[in-house]
Amino acid sequence: MKNADKPSSDPLYVSFDDNSVLQLVYGEHDRNLARIEQLLGVAIIPRGNQIAITGPAAAAQTAREALGALHGRARKGKPIDMGEVDAAVRMAEHARESGAPLPEKAIRTRRRVIEPRSPGQAVYLQALQDNEVVFGLGPAGTGKTYLAVAMAVGLLLEGRVSRLVLSRPAVEAGERLGFLPGDMKEKVDPYLRPLYDALHDMMPGDQVVKRLESGEIEVAPLAFMRGRTLANSFIILDEAQNTTATQMKMFLTRMGEGSRMCITGDLSQIDLPPGTRSGLRDALETLEGVPGISFVRFTESDIVRHPMVTKIVRAYNEKDRRLLSPSDAGMGR
Repeated sequence: MKNADKPSSDPLYVSFDDNSVLQLVYGEHDRNLARIEQLLGVAIIPRGNQIAITGPAAAAQTAREALGALHGRARKGKPIDMGEVDAAVRMAEHARESGAPLPEKAIRTRRRVIEPRSPGQAVYLQALQDNEVVFGLGPAGTGKTYLAVAMAVGLLLEGRVSRLVLSRPAVEAGERLGFLPGDMKEKVDPYLRPLYDALHDMMPGDQVVKRLESGEIEVAPLAFMRGRTLANSFIILDEAQNTTATQMKMFLTRMGEGSRMCITGDLSQIDLPPGTRSGLRDALETLEGVPGISFVRFTESDIVRHPMVTKIVRAYNEKDRRLLSPSDAGMGR
């Protein structure tokens, strides 16, 4: 944006016509305003229903757009927490830098309405809506699995699919589950806990239990997918970086009539034995450009967990870039 890093000569003012929701916008002790100041390097001074913003021109404009989005949210009776403040800033930055609006998408589940909190999440939700097979790739904390489960639950509640199938490779056990203590449920549950957690965040516990018992929702390790054809289902493969190429091909070919698939993974966290090629990496090279398959790549800027997670991921990425020589760039798993 032209003159993006030049300071504003005068404060940028924002006025609101609905004073009744300003406390929600400002936050307790103006903590939401303080957060925007911290993120954008601006100064925000509220005076009644008017706010004065000073700082670099681009940052001040971003702050104004973020505050407008939060005000609109408050007027609709939607909650505003620190995550929503961060999301408003991310979205406003994207709109300013790209000049293009992001797709608006919200998923209604029994327990909450789930909306994207980053540009990458908005693109991801649109891809899940428009494509039969979607790969969600990127670092931890970007919402890849959570949003896929949300979309699956939303489609189940709307009656657009009749079953959810959620799977992960039990790579830590080498898929030799018989060596673990307990019955089959006790053997596999530790590997599938993140999927259960997401389900319980979107549906009442008794509904989750009921649908698990009826088979409407199935949570199973990848090894149990072999030989099946899954029709009218939303099928999610989580932690796909820990599949082999053979396992990935097996999973992708389980898709039956009326089904959709989402495959999520982080190629920086491969736990396969040395020398084993990741099925996720193999799929990217094999399927890129195939009609009906979408690849959504998240970045550090899409991380929506604790801000420290972003710093940790960035530090590891910088270390990897320092250590990876040109001769190594095309090698590895």
